[in-house]
Amino acid sequence: MVFSRRTLISGLAAAVALVAQVSEGAVSGFVVNKIDHTDLGTTLDLSLPSAPFPDAASGYRDGTVLVFVPSHYRPDRAVDFIVHFHGHNTTARAAIVWHQLREQLVDSKQNAILVVPQGPVESPDSSIGKLERPGGLARMLGDVRMALLMRDTRRALGTRSPRAGTAIGTICISAHSGGYHAAARAVTVGGIEVKEVYLFDALYNEADVFEKWLVAGGKTRRRKLVSYYGQDGTPAVLSEKLYRDLSKQGVTCAHESAEGTLSRSDLVRAQAVFVRSSLGHSAITHERNALRDCLYASSLKRHVKSAWFEGKHGRRAIEPRR
Repeated sequence: MVFSRRTLISGLAAAVALVAQVSEGAVSGFVVNKIDHTDLGTTLDLSLPSAPFPDAASGYRDGTVLVFVPSHYRPDRAVDFIVHFHGHNTTARAAIVWHQLREQLVDSKQNAILVVPQGPVESPDSSIGKLERPGGLARMLGDVRMALLMRDTRRALGTRSPRAGTAIGTICISAHSGGYHAAARAVTVGGIEVKEVYLFDALYNEADVFEKWLVAGGKTRRRKLVSYYGQDGTPAVLSEKLYRDLSKQGVTCAHESAEGTLSRSDLVRAQAVFVRSSLGHSAITHERNALRDCLYASSLKRHVKSAWFEGKHGRRAIEPRR
């Protein structure tokens, strides 16, 4: 399709006008419910038009999207996102606290922003509303980027506020338990490239989806999958089968039957990492810094120095959260 100069200028003018509207908080559906400041950073409690819910196909009405910007965050040419999908019978607000998602991001020192959308509230349901549809993830992250330009959020973030026109950069998906389905939809119909997926006792189904996504990246679009799983149950069975299947296809895999066997270098280099944990289902994400270590070993950018890589060879030390 060929676009005329007039069409291009008109489109740019419309985009500038939308940014201006959002800057004044004038766009329908963009609501700042609460802003919370701590030493860790700033948490924005937002309602967004592209949030998973409300959705006409379900009765869930909560349109919350939590956005956390670490205190060490520095605006760049692109903004990197970590999107976490919570499990069953909980909420986004409870999950971000229980799994210490903000604390682990801060400890990893990665220059990224955490996004935790509300799924089905306190329900044994893995559906993800509007994110089930093609382009759903791209629309939600686009709205998050726009919300960061709103007057109230810019004032709250100060020098950490992304600049107008900032692109979306690396996207990493994290999921606990029943959040696996949302992660699967993100990599299949999200409408935007997902570089890494971290599953925390979450591989209950759709292992074939993650296998196809990982292999399709090839060598030119290197993707990464990490699966932490417990001693037994469906995630253990499917994770070990997926490890075998990927190994047969020549994917660089790392596997440990007890945490601490792999080196930190192994975590960085492998395209697929499988870790069998002795922790319980609700503790596996955070009690031994699993998410933190996934982020350390990721392709995300970091502007702050860290000693994590100094002992990268040999068995890595397991560091329980304080």
